[in-house]
Amino acid sequence: MRRREFILLIAGTATCSASLSAQQGNKTWRIGMLETVAPRLNAANLEAFRNGLAALGYNEGQNFYLEYRSADGYIERFPELVSELVHLNVDVIVTRGTPAVLAAKAATSTVPIVMAASGGPLTAGVVAGLAHPGGNVTGLSAITDELTAKRLQMLKELAPGLKSVAYLHDMANPVAAPQWQELKLAGQSLKIATEIIDVRKPDDIATAIETASRRGDAIVVGNDAVTHASRQQIVDLTKKHGALAIYATREFVDAGGLISYAVSYPDLYRRAAGYIDRIFKGAKPADLPVEQPTKFELVINLATAKALGLTIPPALLARADELIE
Repeated sequence: MRRREFILLIAGTATCSASLSAQQGNKTWRIGMLETVAPRLNAANLEAFRNGLAALGYNEGQNFYLEYRSADGYIERFPELVSELVHLNVDVIVTRGTPAVLAAKAATSTVPIVMAASGGPLTAGVVAGLAHPGGNVTGLSAITDELTAKRLQMLKELAPGLKSVAYLHDMANPVAAPQWQELKLAGQSLKIATEIIDVRKPDDIATAIETASRRGDAIVVGNDAVTHASRQQIVDLTKKHGALAIYATREFVDAGGLISYAVSYPDLYRRAAGYIDRIFKGAKPADLPVEQPTKFELVINLATAKALGLTIPPALLARADELIE
């Protein structure tokens, strides 16, 4: 090759590379979100997610668009909803909950999937390992050991004479069984009888709460698509029955529930933005370790405690991260 031709070839290659880089820098990304509730019920998490993206240079309507899909608590809707997102050619799919990520993984092996919060990605077989997920799924776990047991211990502090507890959860959820075992072992240690109240659809909530209130001195409300989508109804019904209940997310307490001990979901959503940024910059989900929750919060609704005629022990008040008047 002649020297002049070689110089022209190199110059042309550099020009193409610069042009491609500029195109990537100016790309408008499309982010799919597969959720269990409508946006208005997910406001705090969405705000944290958008703030996390904004801090990394992504602004909605400018260089990314959000395609939001909610199953409204009916997990059988997830396959159809994720199919819509795949057909929209989204660049990444963000999920909350194990049923959502399982549906997304079944629908695509090529679109990157970021778990904003998943109950047990390893237990459910979503990833091959936490350090090396493999495949197209990565993100954040919302479960750590002893969370469920600690909720039972807090109920015992609230009601020292507690003898029996009902556990409200969709037992079809892959993470329900390990959490139930944890609760059962904690119950044996505290000499508290435990019973499952299996609830599979939002339509079954009223009957489930009535049964739980009748069979247990208190209720441990698990966190799944069904309970999350029905949180206002659950809170209203526990109040109606005068039931003592502890919840797996603060969203229930914001809705009027008594007490929650849980990971901070806004923190998880904010951190999910970092995964998206790395994927958009070329990282593969298979190489991004699944992270564990690092921020936990105990939230107590004092107005609800007063309505129930309940005095919160000083030690529990002192440990609370937030008290709602």
